[in-house]
Amino acid sequence: MARDYHILVLEDEPATRALLASLLEAEGYRVTPAELGAQALELITQYSFDLILLDLNLPDEDGLFIARELRAKSDVGIIILTSRKEDVDRVVGLEMGADDYVTKPFFPRELIARVKNLLRRLTPARGGRRGEAGREIRHFEGWAMDLAKRSLTNAQGHDVNLTRAEFDLLTALVNSAGRVLSRDQLLDAIGSQFWTPVDRTIDVLVSRLRRKMEADPKSPTIIITSHGYGYKFAPTVSLE
Repeated sequence: MARDYHILVLEDEPATRALLASLLEAEGYRVTPAELGAQALELITQYSFDLILLDLNLPDEDGLFIARELRAKSDVGIIILTSRKEDVDRVVGLEMGADDYVTKPFFPRELIARVKNLLRRLTPARGGRRGEAGREIRHFEGWAMDLAKRSLTNAQGHDVNLTRAEFDLLTALVNSAGRVLSRDQLLDAIGSQFWTPVDRTIDVLVSRLRRKMEADPKSPTIIITSHGYGYKFAPTVSLE
């Protein structure tokens, strides 16, 4: 039986919405359906969802706008479900804070596998955290990164908000400080085996991290590019 996960299904097509609800409920998940973006934005103020399946083609709002609004208000897992197949839509979806991207028509078993994969990644950040004694904190150049709390604090003591994918990517880089990691290694680290191998997932995430962490994102000193291969975390890291 699945843990008591609550999933919001935002899909305007009735048959697809019913199919998704049936598939998820068969796995033991609690499901709340919605057909409009406005409904979804209202629902997240009333319930604590663990994951949202989000269709991009909604009658009242563009799904990418909804993804951005959801991410701004919540760290909920977001899987975009759409008939759009262009790589640019995948990249923009990631920019808006989505965790995964599924194109229609989809295979039910594959979709459920993706849902389970994302929920497993969510668990350490939701009630699966270790106690204070097991806390792991990484320090570098005045920054403090708490792996147990999944938090990042800058030199001024201010929290820096990171999406799940951003935090997972930064963790992989910090834990391998001084060593170049390939894009494939970083994709594995963030659990993005479902993104196409030609997309710009890692480059987009690194760009976002640089905007949040670098004094000059155009001349980075923290996350360094290894051209044609991947990225390296440059600062010396100490553990607590």
